[in-house]
Amino acid sequence: MNARARLETVGERPALRIERRLAHRPERVWRAITEPSELANWFPAAVTVDLRPGGAIEFTFEGEEAPTVGEVLEADEPRVFAFSWNEDVLRWEIVPEGEGSRLLFTHTFGRGEPAIARIAAGRTAAGWDSCLVALIALLDGKDHEPPQDWVGPIEAYTEEFGLAEGEVLETGDGKVIRFRRDLVWKPLDEVWGLLSAEKAAGTVIREEPPRLLEFSLPRGGVVRWEFSHSELDGTMVELTQTVPAGQDDVVPEALRSWREKLKEFFAAAHGS
Repeated sequence: MNARARLETVGERPALRIERRLAHRPERVWRAITEPSELANWFPAAVTVDLRPGGAIEFTFEGEEAPTVGEVLEADEPRVFAFSWNEDVLRWEIVPEGEGSRLLFTHTFGRGEPAIARIAAGRTAAGWDSCLVALIALLDGKDHEPPQDWVGPIEAYTEEFGLAEGEVLETGDGKVIRFRRDLVWKPLDEVWGLLSAEKAAGTVIREEPPRLLEFSLPRGGVVRWEFSHSELDGTMVELTQTVPAGQDDVVPEALRSWREKLKEFFAAAHGS
């Protein structure tokens, strides 16, 4: 059985590592991960590539007019293929093993604050799992149907990587509970519409649709929902609750409650 993706740190950057054992020689695997006609069967974008270090590699997604341009960093046939994609680095290493080979894949997240970059690791790991299932089907000469359920795999990795957990920050006059969660690429207007019930939990003190909602709680403290969206990083939410000094007893239940609420919020945003 192939192992699941692991979330690690390379230098200061978060990185996914995935390993697959393949019943095919390195030369065959090399063609599958470098030739555009082969990539078209399993990679998430149309690719053109100048297969030499320093050469250009371009990715064009369905519905996009202009390609994203990266650079080939390593091209050691049939052992190592690495390239940049936006500010991320993707590295494929093929190791001979018996009559087949072992594929070692690393996706290093290169953009932004490392703690923020980690947030999308669940989504990205689930995506690469799907891609590699399609790659293996291509190598084995079998048909492949894309998965219909994305919510389950993303949530499973989010839990596995500890990305569903909140944190408690000390302040001068109490504590702040903070959660950061990936919402993939859901439009802001759609996720904002899911907040209507939240407004009843306290007194709204600031509302800036579709990005910011703040309300005060009956026992004191302020809850803040803040959404962000970009074409490169998708949609994310940061949720915080301030806890006044002397109310430390509130923290454990608030962490548990918000953790479950954000899980439900993600599922609702994706129609599950």
